[in-house]
Amino acid sequence: MSALLASLDQRGVATLTLNRPEVHNAFDDALIAELNEAIDDFRADPDVRILVLRAEGKSFSAGADLGWMKRMAACTREENLADAQQLERLMHSLYAFPKPTIAVVQGAAFGGAVGLVSCCDIAIASDNASFSLSEAKLGLAPAVISPFVIATIGARQASRYFLTAERFTAARALQMQLLHDVVAADELAATADHLINSLLDNGPVALMACKALIRQVAPASDDDLRDYTTTLIASLRTSQEGQEGLTAFFEKRAPAWQHRKS
Repeated sequence: MSALLASLDQRGVATLTLNRPEVHNAFDDALIAELNEAIDDFRADPDVRILVLRAEGKSFSAGADLGWMKRMAACTREENLADAQQLERLMHSLYAFPKPTIAVVQGAAFGGAVGLVSCCDIAIASDNASFSLSEAKLGLAPAVISPFVIATIGARQASRYFLTAERFTAARALQMQLLHDVVAADELAATADHLINSLLDNGPVALMACKALIRQVAPASDDDLRDYTTTLIASLRTSQEGQEGLTAFFEKRAPAWQHRKS
């Protein structure tokens, strides 16, 4: 079974569907590579007018796959840097996609999944969706996704949710402007269809110009920032605290920094 389903209908609506429901659509290096390739293919296809990002199962994405995290914890800083650059490429490719993009979110969207949502032009979710920027619990930081998340929710909200790593609801995500609409689960597909039809009513060249205008006026990233974020996460993963956080997570124990004197 493919971890990613890609399709293009006769209207020009391209759909990428995360298809690992058995692990809550957690992503690893293989899925990231598939997403990068599919986005590149759709970018090069003149018939594509809209890109929709969806997921199968109960969750949109639980974030990083545990097996992938365990492998990367044992890798060198240089290997972690190369890995982080592929994730950054995914985020930037989605953010810079020339046609309108829509994220359709159900269930959990944690860690890097919040980055995917932030990189899309329009984001909608079911009212049972939940979100978390949970990296700090592992002794890490949401480094690679940070430019896109902060551009979406603002530095003030990031100051809370990057630091507390707490979970928040779809209603809260709507208040924070991570989402545009929150609807009942059985209305999510119809809401997505309404948005798609609204976009298809507009001039395709005009939509591309609108996207380019927004990116020019309010850019979320540049080359220096991309280098900084990928270097930061590679350093944190291989640091003493990052190693302790990941080890504690896999051993299902509290990390050393949570040990308090009575």
